[in-house]
Amino acid sequence: MTEIADGTRVIEVEQFYAHPPERVWQALTTPELMARWLMEPSGFAPVVGTRFSFHGQPMPSVGFSGEIVCEVLGVVECEQLAISWADARSDQPAAWLVTWTLRPEGRGTRVILRHSGFDPDDDVQQRSRAIMGKGWVRIAAQLGEVLDG
Repeated sequence: MTEIADGTRVIEVEQFYAHPPERVWQALTTPELMARWLMEPSGFAPVVGTRFSFHGQPMPSVGFSGEIVCEVLGVVECEQLAISWADARSDQPAAWLVTWTLRPEGRGTRVILRHSGFDPDDDVQQRSRAIMGKGWVRIAAQLGEVLDG
């Protein structure tokens, strides 16, 4: 079951996968697998300081160019991956942080995705948060399909 808790500043999505943390970590950090459930990364490595990008579908209604620039900010193998997340072409890019936390649970892994840094007073960021909240739920399901495949 996927759960979502999204206040005005944070999106949080929790999902249990019937796979060990090592398998989930592999899907979170292997570019070829990331491309199957998230987007294809360019230049990604699970090493702090690595700068990379994703290319997605542009969304002019919320000022999203479709190009996301990221930096790996934190890595604890099989436990946590934290990256910055910003629109590459925005005049004033949001300072967002996306963190995946893996917790062993029974015969599987609970993954908590936290996307934080939304400005509650910025209408565009709040529209983005609403759209991204639904998107992260869909992406959590896609990760499950990759893990099960």
